[in-house]
Amino acid sequence: MTYKLKLMPAAAVALGLLTGPALAQDKVLTIAGSGGAVKDATEQIFLPAFTEATGWSTKFVAAESNIMLEVETMLKAGNMLYDAMEVSASAYPTGVQNGFLAPIDYALLDPEGTLPEAAKKEFGVVAAAYSTVLVQRLDKTPEGRKMESWADFWDTETFPGPRSLKRQPQYTLEFALLADGVAKDELYDVLGTDEGLDRAFAKLDEIKDSIPVWWTSGAQSVQLLSDGEVFYSTTYNGRVNKLQESGIPAEIMWNGGALHTSYVGIPKNAPNYEMAHEWIRVRTMRPDLEAEYVKFLPYPNFAPGLFDTMTEEQAAQMPTFKANADAQFVADEEFWAANIDRIQERFDEWLLF
Repeated sequence: MTYKLKLMPAAAVALGLLTGPALAQDKVLTIAGSGGAVKDATEQIFLPAFTEATGWSTKFVAAESNIMLEVETMLKAGNMLYDAMEVSASAYPTGVQNGFLAPIDYALLDPEGTLPEAAKKEFGVVAAAYSTVLVQRLDKTPEGRKMESWADFWDTETFPGPRSLKRQPQYTLEFALLADGVAKDELYDVLGTDEGLDRAFAKLDEIKDSIPVWWTSGAQSVQLLSDGEVFYSTTYNGRVNKLQESGIPAEIMWNGGALHTSYVGIPKNAPNYEMAHEWIRVRTMRPDLEAEYVKFLPYPNFAPGLFDTMTEEQAAQMPTFKANADAQFVADEEFWAANIDRIQERFDEWLLF
């Protein structure tokens, strides 16, 4: 498949793409990212498109899981090897707090402002998104009823039966607060106080006896639903299709889901800072390429016009589809990076009693 990229004039001038020397010098952009299926998709879809658009070749490095440690080592050595990099949601706070990332120049990347604000952070652009959502088996809900809120998940009288939640405080305590009436835009303000934390655990107390298993992996969460060991559970949105394809009448409740985002960014002192923006544009702003990517992995970004390439049914399954994104809260990884140790200790103790 051949992909065409129409370069924005201002960006093309800034990047020196309207002249021939870059081609003649065989410029190479080094990109660090994940291995496995992500690497396969990147090599098949995005890297050829970048080369076609710019004339630059690429070197894709399947980086170690702790990519920020690699970046820190390179910075200390004064020899940054990466031009651009994937940045996971959990790694982003580390990169920002330690000054490992260069700021994104949005005047260069997106001069016409076509990217939605949800896609843009100071040091990264959303490359992929997934959600932790409630999934319910409609053959287990009361006739004519289905859960529409976290308050319903907590309502064991109207919706009897076993439930499951993730065995981690992240994206579990938030759901408890939503069930207790906290607005989604106030979640982390409330959770950041002792009173708010007490409130979340008190709410969990109400359904503790209805949770026979606390899941620890996405595979386990859908297996529990598939086996009928639980009727309702949180899981990752990308797992639900296989459950449905197996004949299980499972349905996602997007309302109050946790939207997780990962990014593509630029390490500090990147050798080719301006050209890295062209890579970010190809990776995050091309709806034609993103439509191909989600066939590999159902974790889309906010590429303008992406959902125009899909049927309404397909689009409605995506976490960044406007109606779904609007119904969710954005998981605050920076909050958890700063607070996980003390909250995890309390959570583990709570599970024991």
